[in-house]
Amino acid sequence: MVDDHSERLDAVFHALADPTRRAMLRRLAEGERSVGELAEPFRMTLAAASKHIKSLERAGLIERSVQGRSHVCRLQAAPLHGGYEWLRHYERFWNQRLDLLEALLREDDRQRGAGTALGSAAAPAPAPRRKPPARG
Repeated sequence: MVDDHSERLDAVFHALADPTRRAMLRRLAEGERSVGELAEPFRMTLAAASKHIKSLERAGLIERSVQGRSHVCRLQAAPLHGGYEWLRHYERFWNQRLDLLEALLREDDRQRGAGTALGSAAAPAPAPRRKPPARG
């Protein structure tokens, strides 16, 4: 069973996957825009812009209202929080892994340093360089 939260998150990531829709959201972050104003920088038809806007609406990222004959869109940023939280989970996951790797590397460096200082471990000799095969 897919819950509503999962469907909304899927819709948010689907909407954000398209560079045109991301650019539309950036413009809406500056203030309300009509559908025509959102379409203008992309030289697209109003029908094509409307498809992008419907995707953003399904994700809950914008709200559209009718003012006379114009459809005006405004940003609704709250659904972005769900995507942010989903990404934060993986940021914490990778930070923990990288912290562990750093600790292991520091311990390895410390042990190598202690071994060399005691004279019990010599640094390995560099591998001899091979000449590349002659082309002819």
